Amino acid sequence: MSEDCHILVVEDDPRLRERLARYLTNEGFRVTAAADAAEARTQLRAINPDLMVLDVMMPGESGLDLTQSLRREQPHDLPILLLTARGAPEDRIAGFEAGADDYLGKPFEPRELVLRIRALLRRAPPPPAAEASAGPVRIGEAEFDVARGELRDATGPIRLTGGEAALLTALARKANEVLSREEIAEALGMDDSGERAIDVQVVRLRRKIEADPREPRFLHTVRGRGYILKPGS
Repeated sequence: MSEDCHILVVEDDPRLRERLARYLTNEGFRVTAAADAAEARTQLRAINPDLMVLDVMMPGESGLDLTQSLRREQPHDLPILLLTARGAPEDRIAGFEAGADDYLGKPFEPRELVLRIRALLRRAPPPPAAEASAGPVRIGEAEFDVARGELRDATGPIRLTGGEAALLTALARKANEVLSREEIAEALGMDDSGERAIDVQVVRLRRKIEADPREPRFLHTVRGRGYILKPGS
């Protein structure tokens, strides 16, 4: 899993940055480190990382601001794992709303960080051969290729974050079936206690596939049970 995976670590505390880089390197990852958002942008122009570990509380441009900015820039849809000493539920929600794929509070066990990184890298894995031959799922004017985890319409690809792609893949594989929040949490590599975080991911996905996210035609909430994708044109 870790072989050939390139991690960009963005952390303003030099001691923690060095420890993270050393630990992840020992776990088999290739690691590039940056001290702030400006240096992270410079590195992103030079490398193509598989995942970014990003501190929230940085001087200047914060990790939340950088995440929001990268999500607005079409080329940058890499998985982002936020690190912060502020671990209250509302802080986690703010992270997911900014476009992060996962959120880990400080202090944390390095082993947990590695497990979360690997969970993010496993999102949208290649489907079994039986599923790979299935046709695309029609969602209004767009089509979702379950085998590739790609959404596109007549104008071309519609960019999804790692979390959005994993969510849509899970829903599309069981189209017209209700998925519980626990099942969705497993697909997204989250713990099942963050219901609001899952709701945020659903809201973000609706913005990509629904003409009016407030009146969804395809991705429906089933009160008390979970969510269901009803494909169609």
